[in-house]
Amino acid sequence: MGDKKEKGEKGYKVKTFVTEVKIFQTMKELRDLDEQVNRFIVQSGVKKVISVSDTATTDNTGATIGLIRVLAYES
Repeated sequence: MGDKKEKGEKGYKVKTFVTEVKIFQTMKELRDLDEQVNRFIVQSGVKKVISVSDTATTDNTGATIGLIRVLAYES
């Protein structure tokens, strides 16, 4: 029942992007990540962005060492 897609039902997709965060370079890395996501949106023909979410990754001392960005979209 719930496994079948109805004709015309929208399919949502998720794409994950990651970047390393280095001290004193964070703004550049965030700009680069934005460009990577925007390029994916254009090249993949994304019709609608549902959500964008960021979360930081840390090392064993609690220092931020990376960023994960998740894009939920409709193609």
